[in-house]
Amino acid sequence: MKTVASLVLLFLLCGAFLLKKRAVQLKISRAFTVDSLGACQGVHYQSGRIFLYGDREVGMIREYRVQGDSLTYAGQEMKLTQAGQDVINHPTGIAFNGMGPTFIGNSIRLNPEGTAWKAVIYCVDWEGLRKKGTLDGNLIRAIEDDACIQGTRPEYVKYRNKWYVATADYGNKGNEVRLYDPEALRKATRTSEKGVLFKKFTCGPWVQNLHWIAEKDLLVLIQNQIEGRKWRFTFLDLKKSLDSGKEQVVKVIDTDQADELEGFALISPTTAVAVSSSRKENVHWATVGF
Repeated sequence: MKTVASLVLLFLLCGAFLLKKRAVQLKISRAFTVDSLGACQGVHYQSGRIFLYGDREVGMIREYRVQGDSLTYAGQEMKLTQAGQDVINHPTGIAFNGMGPTFIGNSIRLNPEGTAWKAVIYCVDWEGLRKKGTLDGNLIRAIEDDACIQGTRPEYVKYRNKWYVATADYGNKGNEVRLYDPEALRKATRTSEKGVLFKKFTCGPWVQNLHWIAEKDLLVLIQNQIEGRKWRFTFLDLKKSLDSGKEQVVKVIDTDQADELEGFALISPTTAVAVSSSRKENVHWATVGF
């Protein structure tokens, strides 16, 4: 009888696990074009505002509002320049939580093979940047992300009731998601310095960006299925991934979009924005279910 009961319990647990694996749904519902971004590199959402960032003639961030089934420019543009010089020329992530320091990533491929990268995380005065429109007087510190393997893409996450700045690699060898202590990061010049790296786990290839869904304790890896092409969204159980040292996948969703997915942000419990680097139809509405 104990054996039968054990088998029944195992069956129920497996069933619950499978249901959890299938719980997340994502469907792209509409595509449209937003100009003046160059190649869009990501989307950031906070307090009803949508920020799209790209690598136009200089790295820049533009603010938008939702209007019907589209976005309208809110008249706010931030050039990531200092003294007229392009500083964050290829922005790849905005880490903002309204409490800790704000970080913006910059990931530059230094050779065609993708074996050499320059990755820098910039600590910035976010409100000052929004007010002035440039990094002049608002660039607090530049931190070389030398703990990375390929590129950097900062995003705030919460683990065991503490905030951390997560980032991930892009390539297809040795990829990791790493968590940095935000206060230690703010004071550092390199991420390899003692006390900056808190914890890490291995993950799949071609991660373009990260998005944290706090209500579900899920970290979304915004990925390509192959280098620079085809969309993939990988939903991870963050706590289990960090505890095990390896990504713990809740759901992988591949779509038939063929271009380069760059960013994704949930803006309501059921609605998200996804962006690509294409010049046309670079912004997409998505319906999400959990």
